Amino acid sequence: MKILLITIGDNEDKYLANGFELYAKRLQHYASFDMVTIPSQKNKSNSKEAAMQAEAKEIEKKLSAGDMVILLDEQGKEYSSVEFAKQMEKYLNMPGKKMVFIIGGPYGFAPEIRKRAQQSISLSKMTFNHQMAKLFFLEQLYRAMTILKGEPYHH
Repeated sequence: MKILLITIGDNEDKYLANGFELYAKRLQHYASFDMVTIPSQKNKSNSKEAAMQAEAKEIEKKLSAGDMVILLDEQGKEYSSVEFAKQMEKYLNMPGKKMVFIIGGPYGFAPEIRKRAQQSISLSKMTFNHQMAKLFFLEQLYRAMTILKGEPYHH
């Protein structure tokens, strides 16, 4: 199964972009992996709702019927690394075109994107900026793959 990470955001700090590239490259060893960044709409509209709707339209352009959509959201379910690996194993065995993880914009997700998702996952009870959330998620996705393959990265 293909894995896609969609993020909403703007300029990436160089030191974090290096981390994104590192984990994206490592993930290619385990699955077809790609990342797409959609520009944030928060400064381009006059309202929170308009920004969320504009972002939702851009997200929907990246989705296909049959995709497994998982939101990275503060309201989602929390997993340990091992629990997340077990969940990934279930996802990887499901039929579908691709597994799509989405990190939303500063205002969260529009209702239609929430309805489209099969699950929401929280990285922590703490709040992270979008770039840090992206880096933490990429590392955890890589960790999950190494756990599933019985590789020593986790310990």
